[in-house]
Order: sequence, then structure tokens, then C-alpha cells
Amino acid sequence: MLRRWTRVAVILLLGATSAVACSPQDDPRPFPAGVSWDYQLGGAYEPDEGVGVVVRSVDSGPAEGLYSICYVNAFQSQPGEAAGWLTDGLVLEVDGTPMVDPEWPDEYLLDTGTAARRQAIAARAVRVLRTCAEQGFDAVELDNLDSYRRSEGRLALADNVALAEVLLRESHALGLLVGQKNAAEEAAGLERVGFDFAIAEQCIEFAECAAYTAVYGDAVLAVEYPGPSADDPCAAGDRPASTVVRDRELRAAGEPGHVFRTC
Repeated sequence: MLRRWTRVAVILLLGATSAVACSPQDDPRPFPAGVSWDYQLGGAYEPDEGVGVVVRSVDSGPAEGLYSICYVNAFQSQPGEAAGWLTDGLVLEVDGTPMVDPEWPDEYLLDTGTAARRQAIAARAVRVLRTCAEQGFDAVELDNLDSYRRSEGRLALADNVALAEVLLRESHALGLLVGQKNAAEEAAGLERVGFDFAIAEQCIEFAECAAYTAVYGDAVLAVEYPGPSADDPCAAGDRPASTVVRDRELRAAGEPGHVFRTC
């Protein structure tokens, strides 16, 4: 599946060794389930009329007046931003070679396999979460929860979940709701973790939508990308209420190849 992305300053996380305690903020804004949304990770632009939720990178900032979700690559390094993770020994290695995501060879898998490494990863991630909150985002998307599936058995779901639980607590303390991203087949078991909503990529194409909606109801933001099938994803009977069609590169409006259509 497509996972993103952009040159987010997710890895400006400095070398702290323990998670940063966050002071409680105001109660989070309720998630606006069932509304139209836009996935703007390839560049921020003025949302179309009727859009109520926007997902953007932290360096783009929230969309004024709309419910805004901050993208955080929580379980892999950002493209071109691996140096700090490698220096601190937080990237999964195989015989001394850092392990990459086979679909995104400029993203390294973070090593969540020990409590000490999870603590160090969380310390860095919390700095990004705080920036999201300070900029005025309402929620965060924690991408690549399913990195264990690309680790050839070297990472475990339980360890990624343990890291996610820390990041959820810190996010909620900052007044941010948190979305599950990826690992659709684990959604039912992850309900106890406390995710507030889900972002589902290609759940119609891969017949995964029901796994999300069974847990999150209408609090599922689904995005489909044009593919080889001629079927219109908007015609799918079991699609989530908040489904959009976007180009795979998530290009900004006005750029060649930009696609945005609500279902």
C-alpha cells in the first residue's frame, strides 16, 4: 500500500533518551465523522468547498477553519532524514545493514524490538507531536503501524503496538486525537489501544473497509487511488462515508496529474 511521505520534519527529533512528559491541554475537538476530507501530503492548497477535514504534513501547517490532522511517520524514517536514526542505532539492521521498506527504499524501518529503543523513538516522536499541537492541528496520523509486516519477522506487532500506546497517551495529553493507519486486519484487536479514528488507503481495492468500519464506524477517512481496475470506487456499496479519490502522488491543486474527487 501507499504510505507517505513528504519531506516532513518528522526527524528533526533530537537525541533525547526518554519520552517527554506533555502537559494536559484542553479536551480534543470531537472527530467530525462522515464528512468530506482531503489528503494533502504532496503539498498544501486551498481545500474544495464542502471539505471538512484535511491531512497535511507538519511543515505545511493546519488548514484554517477546518479539522486538521498532522502526518507523523511514526514507525519508519522519512525519506532523506535517516541520519539521526542511524547514528543512534534506532534502525532495524540485518547483518549490519539497515533494513529498508521494499516499496520505499529511502525509508528505513525503526527498531521497536526493545523497551529502550521504543523509549528513544518515542522521545523523538513526542517532539513532533508537540509541534503539531503548537501549530493548531486537531489530531495526528501515525503512519506505518504495519512496518513489522515488512521486517521479515524481525519486528512484532506487539512491539509496534507498545510504541503506539505511548504515542497515544502523549498525543491525548496534548489535546490531539490519534488515527490508526495500516494494519487493517488487526483493527478489531487494536480497539483496546485507544485509536480515535482510522485512515484507510485503498481499502476498497483490497476489500479491507469493513475491518475499519466495524471498529470506527463513520470515523474512517478512506482514500482510493486510480488503478488498473475500471471500477469506480465511489460505486462500492461498502465504502466508508468519508471516501475520496486522489492521485497517488497526492499532488497539490494546479499541478499536472492532480486528482481530487469526493464520493
